[in-house]
Amino acid sequence: MDHDEAALIAAVLKGEASRFESLVEKYSPRVFATARRYARRESEVEDIVQEIWLKAYHKLSSFRGDAPFEHWLMRLAVRTCYDFLRGHQRNREATFTDLTEPEDDWLERFAAAPDSASEQADAAKQLIQRVLEQLSPSARMVITLLEIEERSVKEISKLTGWSVALVKVRAFRARAEMRKILGRMTKEKYL
Repeated sequence: MDHDEAALIAAVLKGEASRFESLVEKYSPRVFATARRYARRESEVEDIVQEIWLKAYHKLSSFRGDAPFEHWLMRLAVRTCYDFLRGHQRNREATFTDLTEPEDDWLERFAAAPDSASEQADAAKQLIQRVLEQLSPSARMVITLLEIEERSVKEISKLTGWSVALVKVRAFRARAEMRKILGRMTKEKYL
């Protein structure tokens, strides 16, 4: 661990709360980037980030220092984001009438020829975001970490506290859930 960070953490634990601000300044960009992967509205992102920093401050005494502070903080951030997803689970189903024209066009092209639909990447990203919003919290978490952040199963296991086998099972189920949602959207399109 960085000697300066160790000194900052020690000072905070001894009661110098103002020293915690240096850690906030250093790691806020990374914490915000992580939170933005799990919430769309900036107000939600800000709430999540505030919750992460509050938890980090209150749980700082549990930081053992055997790994970098950033790893401990990111693990706390991912778990806080997961809690947010579980608390704000959106069980609503999007219908095709909710899709924008570019999303609708992309999905139509994808249904017709999956290999040639890459030229409309922005519409695809919007559609994927809609699909992610409909996933269960654990499915959204594992797909985000595995496919979007491109983390390994082992890394996801460490970040979430889930076993490697559970990460694999949840990834399998999440992909099946995504296929089901896309299938339902395509079916609605042609009914």
